[in-house]
Amino acid sequence: MDVQTEQGDSYTDNLIGTLLAIFGSVIVSISLSIQKYSHVKLAETKEQRTFYNTKTWWCGFVFICIGEGANFVSYAFAPIAVVAPLNAVSVLTSSILGFLFLREKSKAKDFAKSHGLAFLGYIFIIGGTYLFVSFGPNSHEKLQAENIVKHLVGWPVLLYMLLEIIAFCLLLYFYKQRNANYLVVILLLVALLGSVTVITVKAVSGMLLLTLEGAMQLDYPIFSVMFVCMVASVIFQARFLSQACNLHDPSLAACVNYIFSTIFAVVAGAVFYLEFQKEDVLHICMFLLGSALCFLGVFLVTKSRKKAKMFEPYVTMDVANGVPTIHDNGLAVQPDYNGSFSYGALVNNDGVAPTTLPVNLEHPTVTVRGTDPPHGQSDLKKD
Repeated sequence: MDVQTEQGDSYTDNLIGTLLAIFGSVIVSISLSIQKYSHVKLAETKEQRTFYNTKTWWCGFVFICIGEGANFVSYAFAPIAVVAPLNAVSVLTSSILGFLFLREKSKAKDFAKSHGLAFLGYIFIIGGTYLFVSFGPNSHEKLQAENIVKHLVGWPVLLYMLLEIIAFCLLLYFYKQRNANYLVVILLLVALLGSVTVITVKAVSGMLLLTLEGAMQLDYPIFSVMFVCMVASVIFQARFLSQACNLHDPSLAACVNYIFSTIFAVVAGAVFYLEFQKEDVLHICMFLLGSALCFLGVFLVTKSRKKAKMFEPYVTMDVANGVPTIHDNGLAVQPDYNGSFSYGALVNNDGVAPTTLPVNLEHPTVTVRGTDPPHGQSDLKKD
């Protein structure tokens, strides 16, 4: 009877954690779209205001806090192996919001041809989410401070942490000293930090939940250790991820980061919290199948975000004629910085098609004055 009651409690906790994670992912995607809309509208106006002075941006910020709070609490109820892959819901929601608000209307045939892969990715993400949630680990453990310390000093965790530290130091050496700015190298650093993040987040959220239930856990040293590690790993993880998006295609970075982070998070949960210890082979295989479908779905969704080769005018000074000229000869005189930022160019960072400037690309005919112009000759008309 006690076993059935414990299984029922575990199922209820997993359901609560799963719903909180899905809710948090959807809210975060909506909040980012709201903030993006705020930046776009502010750029269209001529008001000299910063983005944090707009109500729309603060509305998005409040939604981000709510969504991240829900994600944080979800780790206290559900296993890491169930919560971590649910980040695919965020990719799915962001893509759908992009279709609804940032895409121009087009014919059904052209729309299906252009975005067929994205819809196929939606199907894979939904199907994969159902599989790994249904067949994922159903283990639930009260994360008391004593239990966390017991997990931490176990030899599998110590060996795992040692391997992670060695791998992180090697990757960091090649990235900083050898200038190995490859996307895989940077995102492996992000994933290694992410595995530490999910371990500490689950520990901190679990102990906070027990404290709210009446069992004080905040006075244990392990809580402070986990909290500091959580904050530090989140900060450095965000920095490396930002560098990856600046140096490489953000869509590709989002796809690879989801795959790497999910794999490392699941492995961390399996090693540290023994989440798959009581699972049979069938459940593990179905969980892996669901995760693979989500990986494929995220890849298809991000792959469908093609970067259009648009007219990006840059202004140079024609020394011979002394007039500014707008060029678009297809050459990278002022090259686009891997699609994320282009110095001196009108770039598109918000996914909204930029307006083509109606300019004459030909050089205007300009009469150059000599050093001693004839008396009475009128000056050139200023622009």
